[in-house]
Amino acid sequence: MGAAIHQTGGRRPIVIVGAGAAGFMAAIASARAGASAPDRSRRRVLLVERTRDGGRKILMSGGGRCNVLPSQLDPSRYVTASSPNTLRKLLLSWPLQAQRAFFEEEMGIPLRLEKETGKLFPVSNRALDVRDGLRAMAERLGVEMMFERCVTGLEPDADAAAREGGPAWRVLLAGGTANAARRVIVATGGLSVPATGSDGTGLDLVRRLGHSIHETYPALTPLTAEPPRHAALSGVSVTVTLEAPGSKRGFVTHGGFLFTHRGYSGPAVLDLSHLAVRSRLAGGPLQPIYVRWTPLDAEQWDGLLREGDAAVLSLLRRYVPARLAEALLVDARVDAAARTSQLGRDERRRVVEVMTRHRLHWTGDEGYKRAEVTGGGVALGEVDPRTLQSRLHPGLFLCGEILDAFGPIGGYNFAWAWATGRAAGLGAAAE
Repeated sequence: MGAAIHQTGGRRPIVIVGAGAAGFMAAIASARAGASAPDRSRRRVLLVERTRDGGRKILMSGGGRCNVLPSQLDPSRYVTASSPNTLRKLLLSWPLQAQRAFFEEEMGIPLRLEKETGKLFPVSNRALDVRDGLRAMAERLGVEMMFERCVTGLEPDADAAAREGGPAWRVLLAGGTANAARRVIVATGGLSVPATGSDGTGLDLVRRLGHSIHETYPALTPLTAEPPRHAALSGVSVTVTLEAPGSKRGFVTHGGFLFTHRGYSGPAVLDLSHLAVRSRLAGGPLQPIYVRWTPLDAEQWDGLLREGDAAVLSLLRRYVPARLAEALLVDARVDAAARTSQLGRDERRRVVEVMTRHRLHWTGDEGYKRAEVTGGGVALGEVDPRTLQSRLHPGLFLCGEILDAFGPIGGYNFAWAWATGRAAGLGAAAE
C-alpha cells in the first residue's frame, strides 16, 4: 500500500529538501520567481527540514560569526573530480559582488572585511542574524516550512506527469506519508558535521535514482598524530606555509596553524587536509606535509645562523613562540644552549631544514565529525550548469554540498551554496 499523498488545493509545490545555506537560498529564489509569475497557483514553495530550525552549519560557521563570503573569489581554488570548467560556470552564475549586494541591500545585513584574512562577516558578528534573515525573507515570500520531518525517498510520479504534462514527484516522508511535488530541489548537504543534520541522506536519495557519486571523504578537517608528538604545544598558534608535494604539482597553502592536544588545525591545515585524508583512505603512503614556520627561506635562515654569536634558541624565539622554538630544536637534535658560531655544518643544516621544511608528523584525521565540508559528491556533468536540473530526471534539481565541489576556508563554500542554491531555485521555478 503506497504512502498517503498530501496535496493542497490540487497544487503541486516546488519541494526543497534541506534548510541549510543552499536550501534557504533555493527557496528564496524559487519564491521570488514565482511571485512575479502570472499563474501564481503553480508557484507554491515548500521547504522540508529534518532539524527543528535549519541552518545549523550557518550558526556554527566562523566561530558563531558566519563568514558569509570571501572578499575575492578564485574558482581555481575549488577541488572537484568533475570538470573544472563546469564548476566555474556554476560558481560564476551569481558573481561575488551580486551575492554581497543581496545580503547587504536586500537582506539588510551589512558585511565588514576582516583585512588580515580577506573574509566578510556580518557587522553584528552574529551568525544567527544570517540564518534568521534568510528564514525571514523566505517566510515573507510565502515559503511554507516543515521542520523535524525526514525525507526517506524521492519517486517520479509518471501518472501525474502524464495528466499534467510536466514533471511530477512524490517526496516520501518518515511515517509513511508523502508530499506531491512538481519540482524537487535536493539541498541536504553531505556528510560533514552530522550533528547539524548532514548524515548523507541526500546522497543516498540521488544514488537510488541512478546518479553517479564521486567518492566522498572528509575535507577541511583537523589532522591528528598518534602518538601526539607535540601535545605539549596545544594552543600555540602561528602563521605558516604548508606544502603537500604531488605527482604533478605541489599543493601550497598559507595561513593560521594551531597545535591541538590531538594534532593540528587552523586554516592552513584544513585547506590541505583533503590530500592527507585521501592518501589515508587509499591505503598507500601517507601524504607528506612540510611546514615553513616563518616567511624566511632556507638561504635566509642559513645566513642568520652564520652571522653573529647568538644562542640558537634566542634566535629562533625572535621568529616563533618560545615553546615551539624549543620543540623544533629537539626535532633538529640541536642543543638549545648552543651558540650559532659553534654550530657544525650538519647542525646548521638541520636547523635550516626544521625551520623551512619541517616534516609534519600526522597519522590520521578527525573525520566527518569535525570536517567543515564533504569532498566528492554528485558528478557535475550530471546536472545542467544553467539550471542545475538533473540530466537523468526532469524536475529534479541538485545544489550545495551534495555536488562534487568544495573550496578552501574563508567563505568559499558559502559562495558555492548561495550560487548553486539560487541557480537551482530559479531553474525549478522556470517553466
